[in-house]
Amino acid sequence: MLLNNLLLSITIPILLIAQSSIVTILIVTVSFFFILLILGVKKSYKLKAENEHLSEKKAKESEENKPYKDFTEGHLYGNN
Repeated sequence: MLLNNLLLSITIPILLIAQSSIVTILIVTVSFFFILLILGVKKSYKLKAENEHLSEKKAKESEENKPYKDFTEGHLYGNN
């Protein structure tokens, strides 16, 4: 009898949560994490595009700031 009452007292609170409320909670949780996932992927693509843009800009600046190299050295102009 005591064991039966103990089992009954454990199962009654579990039965009070309806299946529809569990499904609703799961849908809300999955939706929240799905939105976070979409925002993370979007941010990742934006950061990748910005990184490529900055890499191109840095390469362009390094080409513009190269010191002048005298191309006549070692040629037929007499500056051996």
